[in-house]
Amino acid sequence: MGTVEKTRCGWSLKDQLYKDYHDHEWGTPHHDDQHLFEMLCLEGAQAGLSWYTVLTKRENYRKAFDNWDAKKIAKYDDKKIAKLLENEGIIRNKLKINAVVTNAKAFLAVQKEFGTFDNYIWSFVNHQPIVNNFKSLQEVPAKTPISDAMSKDLLKRGFKFVGSTICYAYMQATGMVNDHIASCYKRAKG
Repeated sequence: MGTVEKTRCGWSLKDQLYKDYHDHEWGTPHHDDQHLFEMLCLEGAQAGLSWYTVLTKRENYRKAFDNWDAKKIAKYDDKKIAKLLENEGIIRNKLKINAVVTNAKAFLAVQKEFGTFDNYIWSFVNHQPIVNNFKSLQEVPAKTPISDAMSKDLLKRGFKFVGSTICYAYMQATGMVNDHIASCYKRAKG
């Protein structure tokens, strides 16, 4: 007797890496500050590229960026950034690498002001996931008024690579919004 394949969102069917990401992360609420910082930086790294490209390099990013320790990253100097630009395991874009350092500093400032980054970022959705009921991927928006507001506030606080489309993808990735389509087994779980 064969195994029955779960019905998943169509975008996640490429391979096991995507299936695992879909099943265990995407659309699942996350509240750990370090994870929230990692995802914000990875979403920024994805700008202009495919999410799959970033996901395949995720472990390399963790090694290259001190496992997303914002306190360490905020202290990166020109020598460290030059070394990162030589790292073939990550996306070697100077603007994106510099943005991670800038974002680490802004992230620490937000933690200081709000106690945790989680308190701050989840306030955009009143600390409750938005659960949508889309029937197909074509219905899922690229951005919303909430991602617009988040982007505007993050930019005001000095963050980089946080446009509204990146913020909406971030909201999906961290479970602030559940956009699993109606037929997906993860949507049934809410």
